[in-house]
Amino acid sequence: MPLTPTDDIIRPARAANTGVGAFNVVQIEHAEAIVTGAERVGLPVILQISENTARYHGSLAPIAVSALAIASSASVPVAVHLDHAESIELVHEAVDLGFTSVMFDASTLPYAANVAATREVTDHCHRADVWVEAELGEVGGKDGAHAPGVRTDPDEARAFAAATAVDALAVAVGSSHAMLTRDAVIDLGLIARLKDVLDVPLVLHGSSGVDDADLAKAVAAGMTKVNISTHLNKLFTRTVRERLEAFPDTADPRKYLGPARDTVADEVARLLNVLAGR
Repeated sequence: MPLTPTDDIIRPARAANTGVGAFNVVQIEHAEAIVTGAERVGLPVILQISENTARYHGSLAPIAVSALAIASSASVPVAVHLDHAESIELVHEAVDLGFTSVMFDASTLPYAANVAATREVTDHCHRADVWVEAELGEVGGKDGAHAPGVRTDPDEARAFAAATAVDALAVAVGSSHAMLTRDAVIDLGLIARLKDVLDVPLVLHGSSGVDDADLAKAVAAGMTKVNISTHLNKLFTRTVRERLEAFPDTADPRKYLGPARDTVADEVARLLNVLAGR
């Protein structure tokens, strides 16, 4: 199946009030696992590559080309998304490589500067039919819109979306990035209010910190795109650790990366069903 435009995955999910899983790719095994899990349950999925991951690999192209190839050979709809890009140059590179969407993160900038930078990115991406997600945060927040205690103001969000012409908005409703426990308290009422005032889909970042029941409630309240990374990385690393502890003389990395890949595929399949309300 050819690479699927992100909007072709998000739009029907939003109309059906279901969620779409967007999972981060750190290395090729992640991309393989995510697509395998999606194929197992017959649901669309989004592969995400962050600016941090591009930096880890030395540049965006090596991991991007791999993810794009895996996505294009999938039997279910798969989009490839640039996650948390602060560099406009990296956004342009992702568009040139064939990404179907980008998330431009200027959330640590003052509001007016965030609007101006995001609008510049949106104009460039829309000329290439690339879908754009943005984040509305507070000035100086270490985690932008997802610093502890931050909440998105519905009126400001509506104004921001209109001024920037973005296609989706990441909002702060109680989750936080890189949580190792699944005990975040989600403001379901705020999600519902944001859905009512915004004409674009809502995105939940930091979803690794949200348990299954609250993920389902967040989707029911209005979330569409649900980003999950740390939770899968924990499972991947735990499996690698267990395999190496059980077989300490292992030299072939396929002997521990393969089982870790399988573990992630199982969890992706399970989470996609949760988000789809199955």
